[in-house]
Amino acid sequence: MAGIIAAFSCAEGRIAAEAVAWIKRLYAVEERGKSSDVAARLALRQKESAPILSSLKERLFVWHDQLLPKHPMAEAVGYLLNQWKELNVFATDGALPLDNNTSEREMKRIVLNRKNSLFVGNERGGQTAAILSSLTSTCRRHSVDPRRHLTQLLTNLPATPISQLERWLPDHWKRRNPGPSE
Repeated sequence: MAGIIAAFSCAEGRIAAEAVAWIKRLYAVEERGKSSDVAARLALRQKESAPILSSLKERLFVWHDQLLPKHPMAEAVGYLLNQWKELNVFATDGALPLDNNTSEREMKRIVLNRKNSLFVGNERGGQTAAILSSLTSTCRRHSVDPRRHLTQLLTNLPATPISQLERWLPDHWKRRNPGPSE
């Protein structure tokens, strides 16, 4: 029995290491394309990432067949296969990131602030806090000073027609208002 357990442990480690190697290949393609425009990044993904994904899917089926159904690694492989369509979306659009790490980091801030959010007062206060949190997160993502942006936004918003609200999104605003050191 110890031999069987050792074999599965060895197989699990080998499969995990191989899976990480496949993922590293995808990130290497992304690294080469990160300074490219959306169209060039999409072409690179279709040329290089799509074949990697196709080969990875074949390996996932092989691994799935090698492992016992309730084995944690088999469950992980099954999860990947069940999410395959979603995993491949980045390869169909050069504007999408390979992962959602940026969103996850921003969500972490919100989760860490959850205890404070219990005291927003009422539902409307919670909605306001969520909007402000989203807005400040977007500012940070676009390297915009949230205080400067919000000061100008709140000063000018009453006189802004609804048709021009998009101008006040942090990325649009930044193009019109470069920072002091930019």
